[in-house]
Amino acid sequence: MNKYKKLALNTVVFAIGVFGSKILVILLTRLYAHNIDDVNSGVKDLLETTLLLIQPVFTFALQEYLIRFGLDKAYDKREVFTTSSMITLGGMALMAVCVPIMRGLPALNFLKGYTLLFIAYTAMSSLRMLCQNFVRSRDMVKLFSLDGILTTLTFFLFNIMFISKMHMGVKGFLLAVILSDSCSVVFLFVAAKLRDFLNREYFNPDLAREMMRFAGPLIPTIVMWAITSLSDRLFLRVMHSDYHELGEGAVGLYGYANKIPNLISVVSTIFFQAWSMSAITENDSADRNKFYERVFSAYEAIMFMAGAGLLLIIKPVTSFLVPSDTFSVYENVYIYTPILVVAVIFMCFNQFLGSIYTATKHPKNACWTALVACGINIPMNYFLIPLWGIQGAAVATLLSYLICFWARIIDARYYVPFRFNAVRNLINTGVLLVMAVLIIGSPKLYLLWVFLLFAYIMFTNYQAIIDTAKKLLKRS
Repeated sequence: MNKYKKLALNTVVFAIGVFGSKILVILLTRLYAHNIDDVNSGVKDLLETTLLLIQPVFTFALQEYLIRFGLDKAYDKREVFTTSSMITLGGMALMAVCVPIMRGLPALNFLKGYTLLFIAYTAMSSLRMLCQNFVRSRDMVKLFSLDGILTTLTFFLFNIMFISKMHMGVKGFLLAVILSDSCSVVFLFVAAKLRDFLNREYFNPDLAREMMRFAGPLIPTIVMWAITSLSDRLFLRVMHSDYHELGEGAVGLYGYANKIPNLISVVSTIFFQAWSMSAITENDSADRNKFYERVFSAYEAIMFMAGAGLLLIIKPVTSFLVPSDTFSVYENVYIYTPILVVAVIFMCFNQFLGSIYTATKHPKNACWTALVACGINIPMNYFLIPLWGIQGAAVATLLSYLICFWARIIDARYYVPFRFNAVRNLINTGVLLVMAVLIIGSPKLYLLWVFLLFAYIMFTNYQAIIDTAKKLLKRS
């Protein structure tokens, strides 16, 4: 099977498993908005973001090294899984000791009252990540997708039980995640026969050291991306503004505003799970550069078109997903969403370019480009949030992702020198930003202008998708 067909088929399989599950999770936003007020929603959002911060530290960037070494035919998969499991279990034991200490920090005092649940939440999430990525590294994409569907269904049912019926709020959310992840681990362990790959004799200290050398620079990379997300929330929680109301309520509103752009990341996640496998397996192919060029051109066009489409319907979509009939404070969440839509698009581009560093084994470059994003985000939050409130956090996020993208598009192409149309990217970005400003300001006839700009994005980007599809069909 050629590389284009395999990428397409894997994308379709992942789409079946991911799209429905991701949409269902996004729809749970309605359940949370009906049952959890803005202050407790802020705590929930902080707990979710803190997981993203500490998980790569205590799993030693599991999600990066496991897929990289698992797909490499030079390594014994039994040694890869057993060694990864030992590293993960050791990290979870260390995490269980550190979290009670961390909650004493003023910035992380929201962990109080949730310590044991948060430890279990992190541990089960990490074990599921271990099983999922190993199944994917064995090219069992259908099983991977089936697990995504089943886990989402159990997560949905547990949310109904603990939040809607038992009114347990944030604790109910944590319990729902813990139990659904536990079901996933058991299912994957049995269905993929992971017991055959787990034995103390398969533990390889040399492989563990090689994994750690590879993952070392990636740990601060992932942590810095998490800090970029967490710093927004922490600044909103602790800063004072003479013009805007801040605090945990603002964190809750910002968290809901971030849920809407996740509709864009659904598209990206489906593609990226297939792409990350192709990027590694095709790293040594003769036409690698052309392969990247065609794929990125189509991916870029899809992201811009999806962003324009979401901006066109942003207000009704936000009203549906974040209803304000129970808590009226959610009524204006849509105002903070447009800038975040553009930000998420560039986050997806950064993720694509990051796959170059993984495939070519240049993790240090991923680290310094992420440092650029983090170094911009924190001071921008400090200066913009007191002036613009929640909107300031959104703008700071956008600026950090934008600048990181341009650093990566220049740097990453030293390793995979594919052609990139910078002018087209800048024009598309400018059009989306004008759409965002029109939606936020809502001047007279703004919907007409938003529609015209949407039509422009569609007209100027569809050809890249058509060209790639023709190449795919021709080669298939």
